[in-house]
Amino acid sequence: MKQGKTVIYQVFTRLFGNTNTTNKPWGTLEENGLGKFDDFSKKALQEIKKLGVTHIWYTGVLHHAMITDYTKYGISSDHPDAVKGRAGSPYAVKDYYQVDPDLAVDPSKRMEEFEQLIKRTHDAGMKVLIDIVPNHVARKYKGLNNPDGIDDFGAKDDHHVVYKKHNNFYYVVNEKFIVPEWKNEYLPLGGENISDFGAYKEFPAKWTGNGSRMAQPDFFDWYETVRINYGVKPDGSKDFDELPENFGRKTVEEHADFWKDKDLPDSWIKFKDIALFWMSKGVDGFRYDMAEMVPVAFWSYMNSSIKIKNPKAFLLAEVYNPDLYRPYIHLGKMDYLYDKVAFYDSIKHIVKGYGWTDHIPKVQEEMADIEHQMLHFLENHDEQRLACSDFAGSAAKGKPAMVVSATISSSPTMIYFGQEVGEPANEKAGFASPTRTSIFDYIGVPHHQRWLNNKKFDGGQLKEEEKNLRDFYKRLLNFTINSSALMGYYFDIHKFNRVHTENYNYRVFSFVRWSNDEKLLIISNFDADKNYVFDLKIPESLISDWGLADGDYHLRDQLYGEVLSILKIENNLGIVKIKLNPLDSLILKMDK
Repeated sequence: MKQGKTVIYQVFTRLFGNTNTTNKPWGTLEENGLGKFDDFSKKALQEIKKLGVTHIWYTGVLHHAMITDYTKYGISSDHPDAVKGRAGSPYAVKDYYQVDPDLAVDPSKRMEEFEQLIKRTHDAGMKVLIDIVPNHVARKYKGLNNPDGIDDFGAKDDHHVVYKKHNNFYYVVNEKFIVPEWKNEYLPLGGENISDFGAYKEFPAKWTGNGSRMAQPDFFDWYETVRINYGVKPDGSKDFDELPENFGRKTVEEHADFWKDKDLPDSWIKFKDIALFWMSKGVDGFRYDMAEMVPVAFWSYMNSSIKIKNPKAFLLAEVYNPDLYRPYIHLGKMDYLYDKVAFYDSIKHIVKGYGWTDHIPKVQEEMADIEHQMLHFLENHDEQRLACSDFAGSAAKGKPAMVVSATISSSPTMIYFGQEVGEPANEKAGFASPTRTSIFDYIGVPHHQRWLNNKKFDGGQLKEEEKNLRDFYKRLLNFTINSSALMGYYFDIHKFNRVHTENYNYRVFSFVRWSNDEKLLIISNFDADKNYVFDLKIPESLISDWGLADGDYHLRDQLYGEVLSILKIENNLGIVKIKLNPLDSLILKMDK
């Protein structure tokens, strides 16, 4: 098998196996249902693997704050004033050494059930990723499963000062926490009587996860979480050693050696221990939530510690500030970052109809030195569904974007469960608004449930267009994981054709990928209403790089297998006659 790309399937774990279709706003677990670890059966995992997936990111695995009562299992209850939704945000982690009780058939054996899921996933030939949320934790963090010698976050904090190096939290000294003023007609649990919970109490108040220093954060703050202290003082100065200049060129071993014998903030050590704990369970890597809010020096320590233990660990970070991309990759030793601000935002504008494909080559040029590290996606739990009315309005309009996203660089590709069947996220679940599948509430995912087909995992209830869409994703993703060209060279032919080709415009995009044994021409039509017929031109410089003589060369489409055209080379200029129907893409491979 050729060495191809990495493909990540992000799945919101508690929603995957839910067959309940009630979808009552603010519905309870009993009313709206939920899925379990066990729903990722051997059959389910085989079907995910067949889609062309190499890694599964199980989102929402760690035990987080929630409303559902698990006190009979010794788990403390959480207050609705400090929980978003009824099921709770997976990014308000309550216990870093345990998995969520919602996800287990027997909550008392929830860790064992997750360990079995890790094994099933590995047996199916895929790697396991989970979240680590380093910037913040739930307001009422309570570790019930800490390994020997591990203290809870905040257990040894001095509450009488705003900041101290080895405190885990920042404090609003001598002030109690006050819940936000609810806005936009929002009420906890949708206005349900919550008097049985009593008043929410926190004294002294802690800084909120997004950095608010107020005892009463705003409704739009991350009020259900508290900020972790990494040794950054309130004035922004740092209470730890900085990495030497040009240290990004050093190996992980040299990074790990740098931190030996340093007086590190307690939070650094806690999160390193957490990561190593989950690696010992068989987890293959992590997606780091809001990594840019944590000092890059910490990531040098954290990631070098991980890579020393497992050099193949997969480390993906959520970083949105382009100025931080290279520091977090080189100094922070991240494997991959989200390519949102450059690539995703640009292609979203194109799909919505007001962006021009002319911007894509510029993005690729700006990222050329780190293109392999910039993960591509069109959906994830934070972003709108392609098929929703506020984005593309139909899943089909995302097809050319998906082809370009998956083939333009050597970076990993990520899709979000339900994307492959056109899930539009129309439901009003509770805390969340439609267009994004809720991560805060118990809810069903209708298009995905039709593929689920009462846990047969065979797509038996899918409509014809949904079957065709999933077939498209399956063909595309399987091609990418087996294509050596997609791990090789990139060459822009779009700008050349914009100047030299009649009937070729800003709704069309083309580029070339190649390796020693595979040459690809990739052309996409982002227009939902118009056919394009033109003579695609391959410039002399590329013909020279490929070492091709004048003559005719057969091209075969890699998505649907038809012999589509001939590359004619005359006087070192190549021409391919192209016809693109609305929203069509061609991946043309030159026959050897």
